[in-house]
Amino acid sequence: MKGSGALGALAINFLILSLLAFGGANAIIPEMQRQAVEVQHWMTATQFAALFAIAQAAPGPNVMVVTLVGWQIAGVLGAVVATAAMMGPSWVLTFTVFRAWDKFKYQPWCMAIQNGLAPVTVGLVASSAFLLARDADRDAIAFGLTAATAALAYWTRINPLWAFGVAAILGVAGFS
Repeated sequence: MKGSGALGALAINFLILSLLAFGGANAIIPEMQRQAVEVQHWMTATQFAALFAIAQAAPGPNVMVVTLVGWQIAGVLGAVVATAAMMGPSWVLTFTVFRAWDKFKYQPWCMAIQNGLAPVTVGLVASSAFLLARDADRDAIAFGLTAATAALAYWTRINPLWAFGVAAILGVAGFS
């Protein structure tokens, strides 16, 4: 554990982040990284990017990054605290809003909220991608692979796993 207050800080940080996670855990990656790296100094930006990569590579929900961050900071108990703090409030809020939303979904104010949340979510997820690429790309080859994978995913229907395979081969060959 990084300090006696780490569990409390984890709980508070993830309770707050859970209420901002429109679009899932990937939407709050920049703030999660800022808290873990710059504010709390629990880990480096590179360590955070590695935890995110592990969470994305593993099967399961994208919220797994929260569990890994908690584990890195305070072991198994940190993983449990971070995950519960992240999922609890958002689950209760989602459940409550969903029940009410069905009654009002065709009201103009509901449509306005829904239409306003879509671009916010896209912006948050895009900022997450930018932040992680900035922290993970340490040389020109890594930057080129990131740019090529992003272009491949955006402009073609080719599965991005092909780009990951090329990146793995380049890494094994010692190019990155």
